[in-house]
Amino acid sequence: MSPVLKPLLFSLSLALTAAPALAQPPVWVVRDADSTIVLFGSVHLLPPGLDWRPPALNAALKEADDLWFELPIDGGSSRDAAQLAIKRGALPPGEKLSDKLSVQGRKRLAAAVARHKLDISALDRMRPWLAEVTLGVAQMAGGGANGSDGVERTLSQAAPATAQRRAFETAADQIAFFADTSEKAQIASLEYSLRQMEKEPQGSSKLIDAWVAGDLKALEQRGLVPMRRRSPEIYRRLVTDRNARWTDALAGRLKGSGETVVVVGAGHLIGRDGVPAMLRRRGIAVEGP
Repeated sequence: MSPVLKPLLFSLSLALTAAPALAQPPVWVVRDADSTIVLFGSVHLLPPGLDWRPPALNAALKEADDLWFELPIDGGSSRDAAQLAIKRGALPPGEKLSDKLSVQGRKRLAAAVARHKLDISALDRMRPWLAEVTLGVAQMAGGGANGSDGVERTLSQAAPATAQRRAFETAADQIAFFADTSEKAQIASLEYSLRQMEKEPQGSSKLIDAWVAGDLKALEQRGLVPMRRRSPEIYRRLVTDRNARWTDALAGRLKGSGETVVVVGAGHLIGRDGVPAMLRRRGIAVEGP
């Protein structure tokens, strides 16, 4: 997920051959008399060597006065997130993650731990949300993904040094989206992810294929619909509430002037609850799918 600290919502592998050769992820454009906002949906971690940058995005980057990301693109933010995750992701003494799972969930957890060579004793001390994130990152690393090839870092490096870097949220905000979710919802989400890892170990490649191909329907069906159905609480906290706040911020940005590029998780830009749809419901014209 998603979107954010929970990148497993858009986890990756190297199997990209199914995507059409010329297809690329889409961009959305919002214009008024004196400003332009280009929206691009990212995958937070990527395998190296993938050609994913559409010409419209490259052109917008060259003229950008400001870039907006979910989080600040700097080492300090990453360190803060890691420290907060450890602090807020630990179970109370005497509690074990495996005790909270179903019998089948415990078996799936053990299989995932063995597959990715993780420490079961460390996972057993984690709250469900942090265990799910940890497993998702391990799955991505097994597919060759890494942070240095991620979309946000790549685009920040490609933009002019004079462009202001801005962020919608802080590390504390993003940790709270998970840590403040009810334990019942966290367990349901983890159990679902464990089932998917068992059922479709290489299934993440289909999601990245859809992203590269600009197949928004497939992205929504694989990345958003399951979360919306299995855990409305998590979906609201991670998707709709955040998208609404970001839409407010972008509507405010339109009152100014200049060229803006916005890069957030792809799941935040698609479907009925995506930022483009929310902008359109406000009467703001948005070019794009």
